[in-house]
Amino acid sequence: MKKKYLIEFIMFTSYMLFAMSWVGSATFMKDIMQMTGMHSLTQASFLSTALTFAKIIGTFIAAWTIVKFGIRKAFTVAMILMCLSIVTPYAPNFSLLLISRFLMGLGGALIIVYFNPIVYKYFEPSERAVVNGLNAIAFNVGTAIMMFGSGFFVEAFGNWKYVLTTVSLGSMIMLVVWLIFGKINLDSPQANNSQLVDKYSVLDGLKDKFTWVFALTYAGLLAFYIVLFTFYPKAGIIQTKQVILFGIIGAVAGMIYSNKFSRRIPILRIAGFIQIIAAFGLSFAGDNQSLAAVSAGVLGFFMFLPMPALVTLAQERKGMNAQRISVTFSLFWSISYLVATIVPTIFAKIVDVNNGDYHSAFIFICLIEGSFFIGSLFLRENR
Repeated sequence: MKKKYLIEFIMFTSYMLFAMSWVGSATFMKDIMQMTGMHSLTQASFLSTALTFAKIIGTFIAAWTIVKFGIRKAFTVAMILMCLSIVTPYAPNFSLLLISRFLMGLGGALIIVYFNPIVYKYFEPSERAVVNGLNAIAFNVGTAIMMFGSGFFVEAFGNWKYVLTTVSLGSMIMLVVWLIFGKINLDSPQANNSQLVDKYSVLDGLKDKFTWVFALTYAGLLAFYIVLFTFYPKAGIIQTKQVILFGIIGAVAGMIYSNKFSRRIPILRIAGFIQIIAAFGLSFAGDNQSLAAVSAGVLGFFMFLPMPALVTLAQERKGMNAQRISVTFSLFWSISYLVATIVPTIFAKIVDVNNGDYHSAFIFICLIEGSFFIGSLFLRENR
């Protein structure tokens, strides 16, 4: 097996296990609350907020950590932080649980930025679309495994603690494999660290128009995705599992498309337009469960179909190198998560103002989701 494929296996599996731990903790939240003495949902919401802040901070500093420590050490630290998921099933109190979850989220945030310079360095242009697609669905795969398999896992392992422990042990095994085989270097033979550092800074990234268009194109979709799983079930819309499953199928189709065709923009615009229609269909299906199920499937498929093309589009820009890509994706994720933190709060406020009625909030979030289509109109094909 070539080393690069082993590295991709480590990246994919590590992030998949991170998703399993995150979703598993949400699944077993009642048990965790009882174990740590939590008596209110407000405290439970702090755990989610801690992860969100960790993602914003982690993605913003990710490029700096690569420059400061090198990709191998930075990636190692991120994996160690993700292994702190082992604390969750045994935390004696809320404070320790909150700190460990924050640090775990920080590790996950760093990892998603590190994917891109590693893929750019080690994979040929003809391979990147497929690898980007795999990395894009790693979280979905982990989510699906835990959503559909949590009951089976509890029965197989005995209780919820052993389920989360097993997932954490998997993360630790990946850490050991990484320490043995993950000896990588992003510098080219002709370049030194100072050249990479000086070529493209975070300030340069913030001044780059592409960074903002690229990030805001995805930010609305990410915000909608979070609202979908946080609030839609409370509104009686239960088809979220279809979104996960068809999202995986859509990402696989996106890998095939992006690997076969060099043009990225058409698939972004087509998928973005269909996303809007499907989002409205799901949100306003009412008692028509067939329409809701179809809309959920179409939404999931077309939300993830363009992801390989979107990521690859950024990697194919003229003058790209590992440092530039690190900064671009560091800002991409940080801006996206910041927007995706603000939007659900506004969504909830709209529901409260309307005395629990979701109609206006659904219109708001569907329009926000439309940022993917609008942003795609401002992106340009790489020639």
